[in-house]
Amino acid sequence: MSAEHAGHLRVVVADDNPVVRAGLAALLSDREDITVVAQAADGREACEAAARHAPDVVLLDVRMPGLDGLSALPHLVRLAPVLMLTYSRESETVQEALRRGAVGYLVHGEFTADELVTAVRDVRRGRPHFTPSAGAVVLAQLQGGATAMNTSQIPSPEGDRNPENLSQLQAAVRQSTSSGPDRSGYRLSAREAEIMNLIASGMTNHQIAAACFISEKTVKNHINRIFAKLHSTTRGEAAAKWLGTAPGCPGGPS
Repeated sequence: MSAEHAGHLRVVVADDNPVVRAGLAALLSDREDITVVAQAADGREACEAAARHAPDVVLLDVRMPGLDGLSALPHLVRLAPVLMLTYSRESETVQEALRRGAVGYLVHGEFTADELVTAVRDVRRGRPHFTPSAGAVVLAQLQGGATAMNTSQIPSPEGDRNPENLSQLQAAVRQSTSSGPDRSGYRLSAREAEIMNLIASGMTNHQIAAACFISEKTVKNHINRIFAKLHSTTRGEAAAKWLGTAPGCPGGPS
C-alpha cells in the first residue's frame, strides 16, 4: 500500500434515496482526505462496488429494496469496515447490525456533519461509533440491562477483528456491577460510576467519550474527580479498588 493511499480514505455510500446519497457524497468529498469512490442504491450494488473499489469504509442504509443492508452486511464486512447510516433506530435492528459485523451505527438527525466525518475516519481504524439512540442499546447490553446480545463478530476498538471484542467488555462491566465490593463509601455520582465501569472494562478515554456521547475533555474531568474519590493515581489502581481486587479490599489480597 502506498503512503498516498494509506493517508486517503475511500468510501462507498449505499442508500436507496438518491437525495441522501448525493448529500452524503458531497459532504464527504468536500474533505481533502476522503473520496467517495462509488454510490449504491441497494445491498447488491454495495457488494459489487465494494468488491470493485476496495474501499476503506462502507456507509450502509438498513432498509433498501432488493438486498437490504442487514442482508448485505455479512458479505460487506469481509471487504471493508461497515458503518450503518440509517433512519432505523429500533433496538432489534441495532443489535442485528452489530451481530452481523457493523463497526458502528449512526441514526440520521442525531449527528452533525463534522461528527459524521469523524466517525468515518475512526471506523476506518476499527473504532466504533454510535449516535445516542443506538448507543443506548449498546450501553444497555454492556450493563446487562437488556436481552443478551451475541457480539462475537464485532471488531475490537483497536481494529483487530479477532480478540478483544465487546463481549469481553460486557463481561467485565457485568463483573464490576454485580454483587461484589461495597462501593458506597466512594460516593461516585451515577455518571462517575458509569465511567468507572467503562474504565474497569478496559476502555480508553476516546472510547468512553464515544460511548457516553461526551467530549474527551469531559471524560478527563470525570476521571480526575473519580481518582480523587478513590484515592488513586492510575487507572489500574482505581480499577483494582472498584473491582475489589486491591490490597485491603474485601476479597482482595491482604
